[in-house]
Amino acid sequence: MNADFKIYTKTGDKGETSLIGGTRVPKYHERIEAYGTLDELNSFLGVVRDQDIDEQTREFICWIQDRVFTAESLLAADPHKSTGTLPQLFDDDILKLEQAIDEMNVNLPEISNFILPGGHPAVSFTHVARCVCRRAERLTIKMVGNNDATLQGDLVIRFLNRLSDYLFVLARKFTMDKNAREIPWKPLK
Repeated sequence: MNADFKIYTKTGDKGETSLIGGTRVPKYHERIEAYGTLDELNSFLGVVRDQDIDEQTREFICWIQDRVFTAESLLAADPHKSTGTLPQLFDDDILKLEQAIDEMNVNLPEISNFILPGGHPAVSFTHVARCVCRRAERLTIKMVGNNDATLQGDLVIRFLNRLSDYLFVLARKFTMDKNAREIPWKPLK
């Protein structure tokens, strides 16, 4: 690493940060909450990827992490300023998630109840990633709903919705792969 490069800039010491394009906003701004939660999701996806899982799934999670970083950059950009050439999400990204869901579902037993998360670390971490994904989706919906102009906001929301579905089915696949027990939720009476 270059000795002249400093990771710290000190520009955020007063509680503000810059969007892509230079606009300064408070660190608690809903845009920061949304893309910060995507960053959290990406970290949990890394934890899932680091489990003892099949190589095909590991590679697919790397692709998902790239797409999540793309969504982060879209949410982090000020759409009213020149932001250069940002990566984009595509409808095909959502189709790719749907195809992966369908392929996994073929081998999974039908369910008629909610499932208690757990049974194996890979399963549990995947459920945590799913929950963080749902939170990121809610925050993005709120931001877009508040008329905060966002690059590809509707596509980001659709992608996150489908990603959380993918993560649910992936957790079920890991349950089967690891010979773990899937416990249906049955409310106590």
